[in-house]
Amino acid sequence: MTLPKLRGIRILSVTKEKDLKQVMRDIQVDPYGIKIMLPKAQGYILKINALSNISANILKQEMLSLGGDVAVSRNALTGKAKKTDCLIMGNLAQLGSLSNKLHKQPFGLDNLARDLSLALKNYRREKSSLDLGRHRLYLGARSHIMGIVNVTPDSFSGDGLGDKWRAVEYAEKLVKDGADILDVGGESSRPGAKPVSLKTELSRTIPVIKALVRKIKVPVSIDTCKAEVAHQALDNGASLVNDISGLKNIKIAKIASRYKAGVVIMHMRGNPRSMQKNPQYVSLIDEIIAYLAEAIARGVAAGIAKEKIIIDPGIGFGKTLEHNLEILKRLREFKVFGLPILSGTSRKAFIGKILNLPPEKRIFGTLASCVVASENGADIVRVHDVKAVKQALLIKDRIRG
Repeated sequence: MTLPKLRGIRILSVTKEKDLKQVMRDIQVDPYGIKIMLPKAQGYILKINALSNISANILKQEMLSLGGDVAVSRNALTGKAKKTDCLIMGNLAQLGSLSNKLHKQPFGLDNLARDLSLALKNYRREKSSLDLGRHRLYLGARSHIMGIVNVTPDSFSGDGLGDKWRAVEYAEKLVKDGADILDVGGESSRPGAKPVSLKTELSRTIPVIKALVRKIKVPVSIDTCKAEVAHQALDNGASLVNDISGLKNIKIAKIASRYKAGVVIMHMRGNPRSMQKNPQYVSLIDEIIAYLAEAIARGVAAGIAKEKIIIDPGIGFGKTLEHNLEILKRLREFKVFGLPILSGTSRKAFIGKILNLPPEKRIFGTLASCVVASENGADIVRVHDVKAVKQALLIKDRIRG
């Protein structure tokens, strides 16, 4: 093997705009030159689904004229298919010029230009705020943690807290350990779990929420699919509804809107009793994004402000081991919504399958998954082991600056 005489050559791994800017400053590039060249240094690949062949051909020609390219289906080129998925490949400067050109084109390409610009803007946004009424979280400057408070006897992780005061004491410890939000749940959502009655879920969660709202200063979330549980939780001071069913029950959306509360909208295939029975997808990320888009639209139509919505791709909910790993690897793709992303990997079965360990011994696997999730775009991680995750994410945040 011949070793290259590098003469100081490096291939830089920096991708963030502020890091690229600093590299240019280090070699004393003129400030005006930095402004011109920064967009040329940031490359992207954008996927568009089911575009007509006519529109795809115009898109490709326009991008080629700018020095980029568009990949389309071979069947679209031969005329065997009327529509094609497209991959647009170019840097930020080229994509900006493309958007300007498409605004002048027919066949709905002016609308596509608007959507492309919005998707890029959302994807590139590094900081945002989450409005939870009495609480506001500023996301992006550091990783945030949602601490899990299970008031169930059958939690998959073995951390169920049946006694109200024991649950409150445990929740206070999570806040001391670094939790930014507390998520209280009274019905297990583990695979195969049986539903509990409304009366039971209320008796488990509402007394705990009442006590926590009086005693702690971080927002409290209710983890539920039942509208009445959400109603009573919000009425007693909760600020957020974590709905694993993705607002399929529109009553939950309307209640959250009435209380001006935040919502977590999660993707789940099926329900907890059936979700792990051979889950299959044609295109995993595309299908989750389409599901979340519909759920967000339902929430907004019910009166929920977009700045109060968090999305969760639902790791472990109707997903195989390979599905969960793909979601974690491609988590940043969900940033096209421009909404905070929540990742829930804590002690889950896919970690156990990789490490061959029971839930209570999956802490190191959880730490790794949380660091990867945060690095790949998650604004909030939902965990049992708050103190350990807090320390791991603090190191990651400092490295990333």
